[in-house]
Amino acid sequence: MTTGTVPLPTLKGVRDMLTGLVGKPVGVTPGEPVTPAPDRPVAVAVYVDPYMNVNALCLMDLGAAAYTGSALALLPPGGAQDAVEEDGELTGMQVEALHEVVNVFAALFNAEGAPHSKLDKLYAPGADVPGDIAGMLAAFNRVDVAIDVPTYGKGAISLVLP
Repeated sequence: MTTGTVPLPTLKGVRDMLTGLVGKPVGVTPGEPVTPAPDRPVAVAVYVDPYMNVNALCLMDLGAAAYTGSALALLPPGGAQDAVEEDGELTGMQVEALHEVVNVFAALFNAEGAPHSKLDKLYAPGADVPGDIAGMLAAFNRVDVAIDVPTYGKGAISLVLP
């Protein structure tokens, strides 16, 4: 039986996870909150407990979404940079790769005694997020980080416990 609460990931945990995923030393430092806006598309990953209650969220700005997914899938850096700087959206292949990144991120929320977290849904940057999820995005129990994926670029990630 699990009675604890979902832990808030640490900067080191995020850095170790990303570095292991992309096979390069990803820079991770404290950052600003990732906030969706009409001119700022954001990916939102929703994690649930075994009873399908939302217990964690991961928000990634377009840069973090494109660069982590592309680095994981070994897609060319130029294509990821075009998605961020010119297109303003991810390709289908980049969304698939991002899905793998946020699926592995579920491990950041799993700790002994805490309810098990698993990825339930990924909303790609620019996709409509349901109102109940959107209402949870600004929760105060969060870790906000700036990342730098070597040869790809910089982005921002917010890990939120609603």
